[in-house]
Parts: sequence; structure tokens; C-alpha cells
Amino acid sequence: MRAVVQRAAGADVSVGGKVAGAIGQGLVVFLGVEEGDSEKDAAYMAEKIAGLRVFEDSEGKMNLSVKDAGGSVLAVSQFTLLGDARKGKRPSFIKAARPEQANELYREFVEMVRKQGVGTEEGVFQAEMLVRVQNDGPVTIILDSKKLF
Repeated sequence: MRAVVQRAAGADVSVGGKVAGAIGQGLVVFLGVEEGDSEKDAAYMAEKIAGLRVFEDSEGKMNLSVKDAGGSVLAVSQFTLLGDARKGKRPSFIKAARPEQANELYREFVEMVRKQGVGTEEGVFQAEMLVRVQNDGPVTIILDSKKLF
């Protein structure tokens, strides 16, 4: 499972001109599910993201998690994070999980984040979405449940 996590002053995701999910301060999580991922990967990502200390404390140091900062998470499923563009110019998405498996693990991830006490909004799985992010910092972190990087 792969994620791009952005600290946001605010964000929303729309489908067909209607807002599906919106947050104020928090984290925007673009989540890609890889073939072979399991509930263990979803649990790792949920715990890591809920505890990721990228918000500033009273001394201006990134020392607070989204929960500590009173923020929320906007989760957006994004299979293109598994795109492999090392060969040629057209990315291959062969490593991305099939939609049924990806949706199941995406749903599990969202519920696991909520169980950690973090308010969580969502995009719409497999929909054409417009995502607006006010990246605060900017702070952007890339995570991989297999710890490849």
C-alpha cells in the first residue's frame, strides 16, 4: 500500500460538481492499494498516518499528530500511485490491486483511521474526482507499507 500524505490548511474532493468530502486543517491522504496487500498493510498505514507528527507544536517544531492538532483526514483512493514509469513514457498499472480488493482495503483503512479517533472524510471510489488541497508548508510525505522507501 502506498500513500502520499499532505498537511493541509483545508481540502475538498468533488464528484460531478458536488462536494463528497471536505476538511479544514488536517491531512489529505492519497492511497493506492497494491496487488497482494492485506488488512495488515491497511492497519500499518492507518496507525502510521494517524500518528504522523507533521503539525507544529507551541515551539514551532513538527511534533504533533493530526489527532493532537485537532485535525481531520481526507482519504482519496488513487490507483495511479502504483504506476510504474521506469520503462517508456506510459505508466504501467499492473501492480495496482483489482478494484474489488482495492475498495475493500481502502474501506478498512478509512475505518481504522476513524477508530483511532480521527475524523475522516472520503472521496468516491473509482470516480473521476476533483481534489483541491491547500498544502500547508508545503509538507508532503510518501509512505509505503512494504517500507520500500
